[in-house]
Amino acid sequence: MKLDERHLIQLAAVVQTGSVTEGAELIGMTQPAVSRTLSTLEKRLGEPLFFKGQRPLQPTPLARALADQGNAMLAASRKASETVQFFREGKAGSVRVGGTPFFMDALISSMTAEFQNSFPEIRVDQSYGYVRDLREAIHADRIDLAICPIDILGEGSGLVFEEILPGRNVVACSVLHPLLNKRKPTARELLEYPWVAPPEGSPLYADLHSILLSLGATEIKIRYSGGSLASVINYMTRTNALTVLPHSVVFAYRKDRSLTALPFKIPHPDRALGILRPADAPYLPAVDKYAQHIAGGFKDLRHLIKRHEDAVVWGG
Repeated sequence: MKLDERHLIQLAAVVQTGSVTEGAELIGMTQPAVSRTLSTLEKRLGEPLFFKGQRPLQPTPLARALADQGNAMLAASRKASETVQFFREGKAGSVRVGGTPFFMDALISSMTAEFQNSFPEIRVDQSYGYVRDLREAIHADRIDLAICPIDILGEGSGLVFEEILPGRNVVACSVLHPLLNKRKPTARELLEYPWVAPPEGSPLYADLHSILLSLGATEIKIRYSGGSLASVINYMTRTNALTVLPHSVVFAYRKDRSLTALPFKIPHPDRALGILRPADAPYLPAVDKYAQHIAGGFKDLRHLIKRHEDAVVWGG
C-alpha cells in the first residue's frame, strides 16, 4: 500500500501536538484541511488513528508508527528549508578557492579558519596555482575565485580583479643572520651569501632574478629551490641563506621569530595581491561572503604591515 508522504507529515504534526488545530498550525495548514486528511487516511487504512473520546488525542499503535515515519519526513523538510535559507543568507554552501602557494600558506589559510569559525556550515576547498593556471581554473569552473598577485588584466579577459594589498618584496633571512648586525648592509655583502629560489614559474622567481641582476650579480648562488613555504622557512632558520619574499609573508611569521627582513630596499614589483573572479559569475552568497571576509581581513592587515614597514630603517 502506497501512502501519501504529505498525509504522514500531517499525522505526525497532530500526534506531536495532541490536537488537530495545533498540528495544523505547526505545519502551516488549516484545521479543516488536516481533518480531511486524517479522515481519508483512516478510510484508506481501514483502521482508526486515534482512540475515541480522549483529549489530548491519543494515537493508536499504528498511528504512532506511521507518525514516526512522518516525523522523519517533517525533520527532513525543515532541514531542507533551513538549508535553502542558510544558502540564501550565505551561511551554508561551498567555496572553491585557488591561490599562489606562499600567500595561501602564510595568510589565507588562517583567514579561512577565522571565516569558518563564524560560518561552520560553509565548506572551503583550497588549491594552489599561479596566475595562468588560476585563470584557466576559473574559466573551466574548477574554482570560484583566486587570490594571487597580478599586474594587469588584458582586455576581454572576462575577469575582474579586486586589489587587497599592494606589492612589496623584501630580502628575507633568519633572525640570527650576521647581516642584521649591520645598520645598512651593502649589495656586495648580500651577494656573498647563498640564496633560496622560490618555485620556478612563480612571480617571486622572476623577481629574485631581476633583483639579483640589479645588485650586480654575475653568478647567482642558488643553494635550494622549489620548496614549499614551510620547507623554505625550515631551511633558512638553519642557514645564512637569503631569499626574496613578499613583505606580508614575512610579517605573518613575525611572532614565530623565524624570519625577518634585512634593512635593504629593493624595487617594488609591478603587481598587487588581489581577488580574481569571473566577471559574469552567478551570485553565490557563500562565495561572496568569503571574498568579503578576505578583503576585510587585508583591509585591517595592510595598516599593520605598513606600520611594520615604517618601523624598519630601509637601507640603500
